[in-house]
Amino acid sequence: MKKLYPTAEAALEGLLHDGMTICAGGFGLCGIPERLIDAIRDSGVTGLTIASNNAGVDGEGLGKLLRTRQVRKMISSYVGENKEFERQYLAGELEVEFCPQGTLAERCRAGGAGIPGFYTKTGVGTKVAEGKESKVFDGQEYILERGIRADLSIIKGWKADEAGNLIFRKTARNFNQPMATAANICVAEVEEVVPVGSLDPDAIHLPGIYVKRMIIGAPYDKKIEFRTVRQRTSDTEAA
Repeated sequence: MKKLYPTAEAALEGLLHDGMTICAGGFGLCGIPERLIDAIRDSGVTGLTIASNNAGVDGEGLGKLLRTRQVRKMISSYVGENKEFERQYLAGELEVEFCPQGTLAERCRAGGAGIPGFYTKTGVGTKVAEGKESKVFDGQEYILERGIRADLSIIKGWKADEAGNLIFRKTARNFNQPMATAANICVAEVEEVVPVGSLDPDAIHLPGIYVKRMIIGAPYDKKIEFRTVRQRTSDTEAA
């Protein structure tokens, strides 16, 4: 099966529909599938439920889909620097299911492993636990969290071979690997595609069986989510 497509639009053809659920890899602006997000925006699909650690920043990453009001619900652990995300949530324009970061990663991993639910202590006694089944194990209370299954996952990889075996680069591994397994179909955006057999099998993070379609998204502009700089020391202070 030929997995490499010429454009993001071509790779997503026939996969998008209103009201669908999407798992999106990345953390902030690190390891996000930029070209695929742009193609989803340009498609005009609406009523989306998106599971992602956050929604990028204003006007970047998934923030683009918030700006165009294509997202109905976010399943996230962090609002972060995205003021539009915060504004829509506080105004009641966006449904948000807040989920502790580790729990979110495990919900996606569980969904990919065919596990419908699991018990965790994280969130016990907080708003996270409201409305959820609880159980006591060895004298400790745990709450039931459901695994996440999506219609589509969009992820960003560093290097892949033509069969879809994929390597993530450093911290860009973050949510991309569990998100890739948690959907009916996974579309990967990568920086480079090499011939089958070029990658060390021990270095592969995501087996190609999970990746149904791919695009090459490079080149990219390096974007900084939040810049912090030290105040310049004056010559007098330095002396």
